[in-house]
Amino acid sequence: MAKSALLKSSLAKKYWMAFTGLFLCLFLVGHLFGNLQLLIPISEGARDQFNEYALFMTTNPAVKVLSYLTYISILFHAIDGLLLTIHNRKARPQGYVSFKPSTNTMWSSRNMGILGTVILAFIVIHMTMFWGEMKFGGLDETIYTTANGEEVKDLYTLTIKTFQDAQYGLIWAIAYAVAMLAIGFHLSHGFASGFQSLGVNHPKYNGFIKKVGLAFAVLVPLAFAVIPFYIHFVLEKI
Repeated sequence: MAKSALLKSSLAKKYWMAFTGLFLCLFLVGHLFGNLQLLIPISEGARDQFNEYALFMTTNPAVKVLSYLTYISILFHAIDGLLLTIHNRKARPQGYVSFKPSTNTMWSSRNMGILGTVILAFIVIHMTMFWGEMKFGGLDETIYTTANGEEVKDLYTLTIKTFQDAQYGLIWAIAYAVAMLAIGFHLSHGFASGFQSLGVNHPKYNGFIKKVGLAFAVLVPLAFAVIPFYIHFVLEKI
């Protein structure tokens, strides 16, 4: 078993990679449910609903703890996976012309480092555009009072206008979809691999876990990818 680039113990690496990966799967589900509120028309209260959700996610103490755990998980999972990929490539013996990994391994499993790099780049851009603006950006001119009497930054309007922009909105939607495709491929291998690393590796359960993992890898990224295109082409303009 290859040792972690960040942890000396291969056993620690095994469990941390699995734990952080599966924790991030839970984060994706929670984040998806929050983002699905963007599909609601503004005339039906979507602006208040989404901004109150964003305010809760950035101010609630328990959510803050989970957020920091998420950030740590992303950094560990991405950096350790990338460094481990580099280490494995350097250690791979040369001269085996007949070696064809494509015959017995999935494309996603052979390119987890590349997929992880694409996803990490997306996360940095995504957080800069939205989370960074929410926390530190110039949204002061769009502060408004919700139906509950709270003054909040209008993250809903920022998000909708980003994907409805006549010049760049469709480009951002396509870029978002490409990132979701990378996440889907990453999950198609990582979901089942995480359970195996935690010891859930039995013929009785392996088939079921792989099916659930494949469904998760298709449905969750697809749902995310639909949102910006729906905003651009269908949702009422603001």
